[in-house]
Amino acid sequence: MNVANLQLQGLYLAFAAINNVLVAKGLLSREEVDRALRLAERTALGDDRQVEEDIPPSGRDAVAFPARLLALANNSASGEEIPPFSELARLVGQTKRLDN
Repeated sequence: MNVANLQLQGLYLAFAAINNVLVAKGLLSREEVDRALRLAERTALGDDRQVEEDIPPSGRDAVAFPARLLALANNSASGEEIPPFSELARLVGQTKRLDN
């Protein structure tokens, strides 16, 4: 596997852990984190650049992947535990819309 991919996996898990701490400290609710991540996903998918460059569905999925993974991590977290990256990635694949 490409080292950059491994670094991104670590980065996603780090962000998931930070989001979990923000919720645990009461600074944000899980719902607020989820709304922010869903907004990030919509913004990424609605980027005019993607329409202009005719990015294929797999490319749009790639752009939306971080927000989708972090939203699933947010909604799957319990206390101080976050599901492993492989489980979160699998869930992203299972929950993405069929029309994309």
